[in-house]
Amino acid sequence: IPRLTTARLLLRELQMRDFDAYAANLADPAATKFTSGPHDRRAAWRIFAAQTGSWLLNGGGWWAVEQREGGAVVGTVGAFFRETDDTLVELGWTLYPPYWGQGFATEASAAALQYALDTHGARQVIAHISAGNLASVGVSKHLGMKYEGDVDFYGEPVGRYVL
Repeated sequence: IPRLTTARLLLRELQMRDFDAYAANLADPAATKFTSGPHDRRAAWRIFAAQTGSWLLNGGGWWAVEQREGGAVVGTVGAFFRETDDTLVELGWTLYPPYWGQGFATEASAAALQYALDTHGARQVIAHISAGNLASVGVSKHLGMKYEGDVDFYGEPVGRYVL
């Protein structure tokens, strides 16, 4: 799993020491308002392990987002492939509530996007964002993504943003 650095962040492999905070975030109704959560610890483990394992399957996955100064893990970011289409790179980001509104999602996602373009030569990069998730819509706009329209996302309509 490649490590990426930005001015304030280190994107690195998920590690066991990250799991408690990860599971707590997935159990938080406020933090999972725009996702399929909340999830119990067992479901969080499956998601955590799958995000790590996808690196082995197709060379894309999720990173822990760690502050370079102090080492706090502030969330996760991914550049990954779905099982439905291995030609599109999808970006995803999740910041833990204490770190919302500080620009970490944009900074980490920009690094993940650059990795996807440089490493995978992505013909298209997408993100799925719920309509009410204005913070994530803002991140996508900072990345230069444009709203393409709503799509069915596992039975729920979500906005598809493309670059």
